[in-house]
Amino acid sequence: MALFAYKALTREGEVIEGMKEADDEASLVRQLQKDGCIPISVTAAGLKSFYKLSFSNKNAGLSSKDILMFTKELATLLDAGLPLDRSLVVLMDLIPEESKIHHLVKQVLERVKGGSTLAKALEAESNVFSKFYLNMLRAGEAGGSVETVLRRLADYLEKSRELKNTVTTAMIYPAILVIMALGSVFLLLTFVVPQFTEMFESAGKELPVSTQIVVGAAEWLQSYWWALLIGLSIVTVVMRYELTDGPRRAKWDRFFLSVPIVGDLIRNIATANFSRTLGTLLANGVPILTALGIVKSTLSNQVLVQAVSSAEENLKQGRDMSGALIATGQFPKMATQMIKMGEETGRMEEMLERIAIAYDRQLEITIKRMLALMEPIVIVFMGVMIGGIIISILSAILSVNDLAF
Repeated sequence: MALFAYKALTREGEVIEGMKEADDEASLVRQLQKDGCIPISVTAAGLKSFYKLSFSNKNAGLSSKDILMFTKELATLLDAGLPLDRSLVVLMDLIPEESKIHHLVKQVLERVKGGSTLAKALEAESNVFSKFYLNMLRAGEAGGSVETVLRRLADYLEKSRELKNTVTTAMIYPAILVIMALGSVFLLLTFVVPQFTEMFESAGKELPVSTQIVVGAAEWLQSYWWALLIGLSIVTVVMRYELTDGPRRAKWDRFFLSVPIVGDLIRNIATANFSRTLGTLLANGVPILTALGIVKSTLSNQVLVQAVSSAEENLKQGRDMSGALIATGQFPKMATQMIKMGEETGRMEEMLERIAIAYDRQLEITIKRMLALMEPIVIVFMGVMIGGIIISILSAILSVNDLAF
């Protein structure tokens, strides 16, 4: 599959832009038409189009917090016995008019009053609600239990958000350490070292090699700091493009999985996400092949997506899902063995929920282990860099003093 940039017109007459993967341009056009949009342009996503969409498209839709709030409040109102249209009216009154979610609820209410189901009304909001969310709603509407499905969706979204917050929070301290280390080195090279440069030059003696390196680095930073910023910007844009393009993304994903501790972290997050999503879909009556197709769209690592695709093909050929997952070796052995047990005993949903809980806990252990390793590495790096600069300056000062005597 390749990545394409598209521009399309929605049913409401709004022009939207984005990037999607598809087999070819014709496939993406058909997909946009199926979503109720009128394609305006579809082009292969080069670096230029990627840069434009990455930095100029401000309409990224609702946040996960907004969607969680919408789901929980709507589930509560429907559970209280209010009809759908009345629930949406009450919900709209509770939300400030200037917020994005107020506009969304208003649009959904108009579609529902026009005879649309809730799932179709939400689907019309491009790139806001996931395939997982919409398929869950369709299953609930078919079974007449929309409020129950919304409660389950709210629980799922809350747990997923907690998982994401756990990872984000854990990375704050190491990030601060790295920034402080780099900031300290930068300040030493740009403000402290230049104070001694004139004294070293007037001494008339060749400086130690370490001091020459430090002084050279300081002079380069003072003269070409802008080149460093431009270089970092180019690297950022190129890396974002690399991680968006299909074949290149797969190579990077395979590399990330091979990195000690980081690979375990990625696998644990993906396993918890895979298990919780698949278990929730199956528990609400979504067919397993459809569920696996939805689960693939929730995984970000392309290597793990290919592993799930193998499981999907196994099921289509009448074989078990666990065999393909075990054969790929990409998911943890405990998780695949529990899935195999679930297939054999007919308790797949229960086993998947247990896997999600187990790997949420395992994730916490992996994060603590990663922090325990990163903290001393960053501290030692900071000490070596700053200590090396100070020692090089002191050795130069001592050599100048020797010359004076």
